[in-house]
Amino acid sequence: MFDALTSKLQTTFDRLRSRGRLTESDVDEALKEIRTALLEADVNFRVVKEFCDNVRKKCVGTALSKSLDPSRVIIGQVYEEIVRVLGTHEPLSLRHAPPVIIMLVGLQGSGKTTSCGKLARHLRDDLRRRVLLVPADVYRPAAIEQLKTLGRTLGIETFDTQNGADPVDIAKQAIEQAKRSALDTVILDTAGRLQIDEELMDELVEIIESVEPHEVLLALDAMTGQQAVEVAKGFDERLDIDGVILTKLDGDARGGAALSMRASIEKPIKFVGLGEKLDALDVFYPERMASRILGMGDMATLIEKATKQVDLEEAKKLEKKLKKTGFNFEDFHSQLQTIKKMGSITSLMEMVPGLGGLTKGLDESVTDKQFARVEAIILSMTREERLNPELLNGSRRKRIALGSGNSVEEVNRFLKQFDEMQKVMKKFSKLGPNAFRGIGGLGPMLKGGPRAF
Repeated sequence: MFDALTSKLQTTFDRLRSRGRLTESDVDEALKEIRTALLEADVNFRVVKEFCDNVRKKCVGTALSKSLDPSRVIIGQVYEEIVRVLGTHEPLSLRHAPPVIIMLVGLQGSGKTTSCGKLARHLRDDLRRRVLLVPADVYRPAAIEQLKTLGRTLGIETFDTQNGADPVDIAKQAIEQAKRSALDTVILDTAGRLQIDEELMDELVEIIESVEPHEVLLALDAMTGQQAVEVAKGFDERLDIDGVILTKLDGDARGGAALSMRASIEKPIKFVGLGEKLDALDVFYPERMASRILGMGDMATLIEKATKQVDLEEAKKLEKKLKKTGFNFEDFHSQLQTIKKMGSITSLMEMVPGLGGLTKGLDESVTDKQFARVEAIILSMTREERLNPELLNGSRRKRIALGSGNSVEEVNRFLKQFDEMQKVMKKFSKLGPNAFRGIGGLGPMLKGGPRAF
């Protein structure tokens, strides 16, 4: 995401690094390039003008009189302004008498129903909420069954909506069911249309007036750019939404919707969808998003994901084992399983400072296949070979290549990379257990990118 914008901004900053000190003409030249980059990223032109004016005011003046690194000055002010434009982090309003009612609205194709499932998983797994999913879209073919399927996949209770039922009645009955079942959160999936119309809005208003949801969230497709902003304005005017779930952000190389949303409708982005999997929903933090846009990674989110997947006691065991016997293929395979739970390798690379550029042009499905290829090589080894990598002579490598569907050259390439990883892990073992909180084998693996295997 933001590939095009990030690339252009980094080019501008790289050019400034060659300057001895910052001059007013340097600021104007840089801002001209930043303005062009933002406009090409489909950011609203009023937002761009205010953005550049604010950055110039902060850069010109005291900063010019000091012997500062020009790129650092500009980057610092651009970062602060991006954070301001993105708004503040505003969590869901959940401090109400149960059940808390969250209503999702949006156009067809915006990812609304899938977002209901992702949000339910987040509430249950991260916030320990007891959730009821409610299919209230009785018009779109298979919409009811889609949400029920998501509920079954997640193991989350879903209201048994019948075709032809009235959406308002569905919402009321579902809330009563939640009370009887002691469920503290209800997520309503409402109907969408291909475009905003009076019939759609009237129905949504009727549901809101009948059940008084605590949160009305608008699901928006980030890939539609400024169209998403216009859709948000239309929904907000009629429904007074509480926030936005920006979906498909992983496929948005420009970023115009994210950077224009808060300034255009003065409502917060609360979540961003970063993939098709049900765990691909991130809480929105402006500071973290600004870091990603500037190519500075997002270690806070990466560590958060790692902490959820790895037990500290397991990390301590790995540390002790490394000091005694070293890092073998059994350990590596365990690390692979942890990383797979954290998300796609591409999305993880984007969070590591300096590695985001390696993902440019990479197809996520391709990197996942390469990940699977590595796993196939390991699983083609005997347990003795996994525990003792030094046993892998020429004939054993040939057998592993045949068993995993790879060439001997590919197996050799992987083993060479693994040898480098072992050296890094020996250094990690001296850093204590915190060095292994879910990312023990991640650094060396990412060093060469997914093509390293």
